[in-house]
Amino acid sequence: MKEMIQNVHIIAEAGTNHNGNFATAKHLVDVAVEAGADSVKFQIIYPQGLYLEKLFKQGQYVDNEVFHKRAAGRLTDDDYRSLYGYCREKGIEFSGSVFDREGIDLLEELSVSYIKLASCDLNNSLLLKMAAETGRKLIISTGMATLGEIEQAVSDVIATGNSDIVLMHCVSMYPCPTEKMNLGFIKVLKQAFGFPVGLSDHSESSLAGAIAISMGAKWIEKHFTLDRQAEGFDHAYAMEPADLAQFIQDMRVVEQACHRQSAKIQPEEAQIKKLARRSLYAARDIKAGETLGEQDVRIVRPEGPLSPNDYILIVGKTAKRAIRQYEPLSLDMFD
Repeated sequence: MKEMIQNVHIIAEAGTNHNGNFATAKHLVDVAVEAGADSVKFQIIYPQGLYLEKLFKQGQYVDNEVFHKRAAGRLTDDDYRSLYGYCREKGIEFSGSVFDREGIDLLEELSVSYIKLASCDLNNSLLLKMAAETGRKLIISTGMATLGEIEQAVSDVIATGNSDIVLMHCVSMYPCPTEKMNLGFIKVLKQAFGFPVGLSDHSESSLAGAIAISMGAKWIEKHFTLDRQAEGFDHAYAMEPADLAQFIQDMRVVEQACHRQSAKIQPEEAQIKKLARRSLYAARDIKAGETLGEQDVRIVRPEGPLSPNDYILIVGKTAKRAIRQYEPLSLDMFD
């Protein structure tokens, strides 16, 4: 069996779909491994680094419900350290999206191969620079951003001396209808900046990812969960295990299909060519010394020594020997 081409890195985005349960987080890792993802990524959220504890509403401060839900649904640093070790055992890369210095420091400690910056922080120069200063590959999502904002973010990162950047096209709708995915912008990102590009895919099928790969995307990120009906922020638009496995299988098939082969005509196609292409055949018995006329040639299947375009090379020529009806014609039969 031919070895599969796998240059596209597929991130299985577990996010916070563990709901604060370490056993569930390990199960998510298992699902990502079974599905064939290249890496599994969590959202490393320290609530105080992303949200206010209280919001001012109607003249008074009230508890921020999102802050408290995030606090209740988070894993500890030791949990992430254990998950990192578990991922190494299972042969899959571990990484995370970061939202503050604590998250960056944790991933730096774990020596991950990349750090993810979410779309919400594309205009957060301080965070971008902190992440860039680690020297690690930065995966930067571009949802909600103008081209000018993306240019500024890239400049901020490059100013640190780090140019190991992947720009992820993203439309920040959850879920995002495929027709709203604006996939043509992938080419804009690629042409404008020259960095590897990818897709952070919040749609609910394989179609957008397949199109992205055909446009040159080398990174695909897809949210997944154990149960779309579970309570939490990201479950409802994430893929369940069987769907994730099918999605990744689809991406691998598309990746193979888009890979340029060394030969234009592959062996399987060459077999079809022998049957489907026409050639030149004797329409009747032809005696030695006879001149071949147009009516003496049939242009039919299967493929033979001469192609239909060789017709003009033999019509009007003299047969060197007797040629039987239905015999494939060749140049050496004629003077």
